[in-house]
Amino acid sequence: MQQTIERLLLTIWIGGMWAVGYIVAPTLFNMIDERALAGEIAGRLFTIMSFIGLFSATLLLISLLATGMKPVMRQWRVWLLVVMIAVIVAGEFVLQPQMAAIREGGVLATEKAQFGMLHGIASVLFLINSLAGLVLVLFGLRPKSSSSIFK
Repeated sequence: MQQTIERLLLTIWIGGMWAVGYIVAPTLFNMIDERALAGEIAGRLFTIMSFIGLFSATLLLISLLATGMKPVMRQWRVWLLVVMIAVIVAGEFVLQPQMAAIREGGVLATEKAQFGMLHGIASVLFLINSLAGLVLVLFGLRPKSSSSIFK
């Protein structure tokens, strides 16, 4: 039952991330002529996914740590999950406020380069997390036991 809940959390989080990042956001920019509006909607969706990710990843990490500290802390999956949490925190609580401050002040020509740089960093962090999440989906959160027929 625990592994089923873990798989469900991982699927909702990573599947949502891929859907928003690689389907919904590009579609918004394709269909809405006003880029600022498309960006605002996409930004809100990314924020929602960030909080879903923080919630899911925290529950997953607690679940993994509850199984025993020493063996779990040696698992690459746990560390990948910790890195993913750090990436979400950096994006949502460091980069997004900086980007919002630039948007609120009106993106002037001088700030356009800074906004573009911050947006580029956020995009790279999203790519890293979406690929890391794919790895967790493919390999699972826990190593397969040697008695399992599905290795």
